[in-house]
Amino acid sequence: MSTDKLAPVTRRRFLRNTGLTLAAAGSAPMLSAPFVSRAMADTKTLSIVQWSHFVPEYDKWFDNFAKDWGTKNNVAVTVDHIPVQDVAARAAAEASAGAGHDLFGWNGAGGAHLYRKFLVDVGDLVKETEKKYGKVSVIGRQLGYNQDDGTWSAFPDFYINFPGMYRKSMWEEAGVMPDTWDNLRIGGAKLKNKGNPVGISLGHSNDPNTTWRGLLWSYGASEQDDTGKTVVLNSKEAVEAVKYAAALYKEAMTSDVLSWNDASNNQYIDSGVGSYIVNPISAYRTAQKLNKEVADDIFVMKPPKGPVRQIMGAASEFYGIWKFAKNKEAALEFLKHYSDNWPEAFKASEGYNNPCFANLVPKPMPILSNDPTSTPHDKLAILQDSDQWSAIPGYPGPAWPATDEIYNAFIIPDMMAKTATGQLSAEDSVKWAAQQCEAIFKKWAGKT
Repeated sequence: MSTDKLAPVTRRRFLRNTGLTLAAAGSAPMLSAPFVSRAMADTKTLSIVQWSHFVPEYDKWFDNFAKDWGTKNNVAVTVDHIPVQDVAARAAAEASAGAGHDLFGWNGAGGAHLYRKFLVDVGDLVKETEKKYGKVSVIGRQLGYNQDDGTWSAFPDFYINFPGMYRKSMWEEAGVMPDTWDNLRIGGAKLKNKGNPVGISLGHSNDPNTTWRGLLWSYGASEQDDTGKTVVLNSKEAVEAVKYAAALYKEAMTSDVLSWNDASNNQYIDSGVGSYIVNPISAYRTAQKLNKEVADDIFVMKPPKGPVRQIMGAASEFYGIWKFAKNKEAALEFLKHYSDNWPEAFKASEGYNNPCFANLVPKPMPILSNDPTSTPHDKLAILQDSDQWSAIPGYPGPAWPATDEIYNAFIIPDMMAKTATGQLSAEDSVKWAAQQCEAIFKKWAGKT
């Protein structure tokens, strides 16, 4: 098991130069055919690449799990872990080269649909998994399903919820709870004056891509309509959301958030300084190891309510098998084995990985419903229903290449940042972002 180096091709350069219209090398295997052990005996290897999980214990579990499967099946398995911010560029590099790993694990968004011409249809595997473990969730469907032709570009692994994470003692002293966006701004301003600002990234990473979409949706705005055919971002609701983001930045945060990556807000609340972040429970798990007093004071809650709804963006993990992979059959068979053991993966992630199939982890969920390491033990219980307030890019319509590219271009967080830093008015920021989205929609129209 190793940490791989990033190839020099960036996702933006790849998208600009190719438009993802390159002919994909290789052909897809018949996924409904029975597994043929000779194929694996001939190939002997399986290479996997995925992000370095924010719960390190999960990577240890996965590496051992993959190695054990390989030993039993006479397959030499290698797993390369790369920083989450490098995943999109690595995918672009492998697709551009027509060579790389057999099994590619995306985190966040911007993979399954953008690279559908390069990926094996895993629809039969999804159907087989549904028969065993229940219907795939709305989020799981969005991760890999192509509604235009009914194919699946990727196998949904898990989604990552983003609850509000707050220091209970600080907010009780402020006399307000961050249960609405307005309360977050009002209480956050008080706590900033006491040296404990709110921390929500305005940089280029997964966290701002999910959080600011949640704000946008909570105001009743979105990038596209429910059909996925029309950009609807240029709206009064979007303008109000951007005005709010600018006010929150100025009143309750510091300029540090402009350059944060996905680890920064974790470190911020774990340091004891930050009063509030929007983040998966990895930040809390790290705090438990670093400072029990801080960890015991960190609580989770549903995302803030907006004027229209209570919702938050979710990140995701999904696996694709490249058409140019040397060992498609082994990659497919490993995914079957992995899905059959998914509850163990959930436990190894300490409740971080959330299932995409209805009955994979029945309620009450282990760990989340009763966590002996937490005080109180039911501190994380609300996360069992996080699928009710989580959505991924494309909401309220389907995810498709255009929404994936908009995600990878960081258009939504940039729209918020341009107004927060005084570069553009809220109206002009929204117009700019809408124009960017429309250009991307036009590019992809008719290509899928």
